[in-house]
Amino acid sequence: MPVDIDAVMQLVRHISEVEKMQVAMKSSAKGALWAGAIAFAGGMVGGPLGIAVGGSVGGMLGAWMASGQLKPVPQILMELPPNQQLMLSNDVHNIIRNLDWTDVAQLISLVMGNVALKNQILTAINSFFMRQLNAEVRYHV
Repeated sequence: MPVDIDAVMQLVRHISEVEKMQVAMKSSAKGALWAGAIAFAGGMVGGPLGIAVGGSVGGMLGAWMASGQLKPVPQILMELPPNQQLMLSNDVHNIIRNLDWTDVAQLISLVMGNVALKNQILTAINSFFMRQLNAEVRYHV
C-alpha cells in the first residue's frame, strides 16, 4: 500500500495536538548578533564603560534569544516543505504499515487506542525534529 502522506500527516498533527507538543527553535546566531550590536552601540555612546554595560545587556538579551522560542508542533507541521513531509510520513508509515485502516478517523482511533504504537510515533516525531530541524520537542503540561 503506498504512503498516503495526507492521512499520515493528519495522524501526526492529531497526536501532536493531543500531546501538546512544542518545539524549541534555537536562534543562537541571532542572539550573538544582538549581543555584539548592543555592546558596539554602548561603546559608541559611553566609551569603555558603555562597552561593559552594552556587553552585559547585550549578552543577557542574546542568551535569552538563543534559549529558544516555543512553537506548537502542529503549526510547524503545516509549514513543512513537501520533501520534509514525505520524510516524516515515511518514518511514521514504517510504524503503521501493518495496520488495516480505511480512513483517517479509523487510523487515528487505532493508533490512539494503542499506547505502544503511539509512543513509537512520538519517538519518530521527536527524532525527525532533532535530525531535520535541529530542534528539541517539549511537552506542554
